[in-house]
Amino acid sequence: MKTLNANKGSLKLLLIIVFLFVCVNFSFAQIVPQQTLTVTATQEIQFGTFCIKGKSGGTITVGYDGRRTSTGDIVLLSLAPIAQPAIYEIKLCQGRNISVTFDATTPLTASDGRALTLEIGPTEKGPSGSIFSTNGDCNFITSLRVGGTLHIPGTALPGTYTNNFAITFINKE
Repeated sequence: MKTLNANKGSLKLLLIIVFLFVCVNFSFAQIVPQQTLTVTATQEIQFGTFCIKGKSGGTITVGYDGRRTSTGDIVLLSLAPIAQPAIYEIKLCQGRNISVTFDATTPLTASDGRALTLEIGPTEKGPSGSIFSTNGDCNFITSLRVGGTLHIPGTALPGTYTNNFAITFINKE
């Protein structure tokens, strides 16, 4: 009988050790935050309505803060569409760093092939190549506003000029 009781005691001790091992493993498990980077374009850049009053052309700049200025022979008009920066919504867990890069210029073309030049940036986080941290927790959205400068030659004709520009977002962690 003593051997049987000793075995029961050993069995209880073994079950307690196994139970503690399982509990310790689960109690110290760490949840790793998601590292998926999601970017959504929510607003395109607009330079508003303007006209050229002379022959030398000029520029229109829309800052990432939405302020619009012009140089040269460009007159800014208060007609629709209104000027606005491009806005991107970025979702990535707090404390993660993101690198943002983009080409310096891109052509904007009219349906007949005429072109203007768009100089992209800066963003509210800095120029191309800037690295910034996201805000909030894994469900918080960080906004990024992007401005630009439109270069308009004096020979530009009225019309709608369009194109897309690429911005690359890279999770740096």
